Amino acid sequence: MASSGVSSSLARLLRLASWIICLIVLASFVAFVVDQTSTASTHQQEELNAGQPASTNAPSGANTSTAPSKQESSVHKTIDEVANVFTSPFAGIVSGSSSQWLIHGAKTVLALLIYGFGLGYLARVLRVRV
Repeated sequence: MASSGVSSSLARLLRLASWIICLIVLASFVAFVVDQTSTASTHQQEELNAGQPASTNAPSGANTSTAPSKQESSVHKTIDEVANVFTSPFAGIVSGSSSQWLIHGAKTVLALLIYGFGLGYLARVLRVRV
């Protein structure tokens, strides 16, 4: 009876770890998407402003030509670092691509499959075996 309690506790711990890892990886991907869409919007605005006459755009053109300093919050940085720990085993699979979207998307999908489905499946097997 004691081994049943231990395996049940282990199964719960695996499920909890699976959920936490998946949430961290998803949060990191959402932050990546927000950063990319924000950068794309700024880039598009700069492109549109570049097409205007220089006399109406001189003061603002000087401000937009300098690259804004990218300062991530400490929470964002921590989430990205932790997510990188979990997705780093899959970096070699998508390392040949130059698309940041493909790299982040593939690493996220693989992490969700392995940690979400894989750990969840392992937790179910532990519960059934006992």
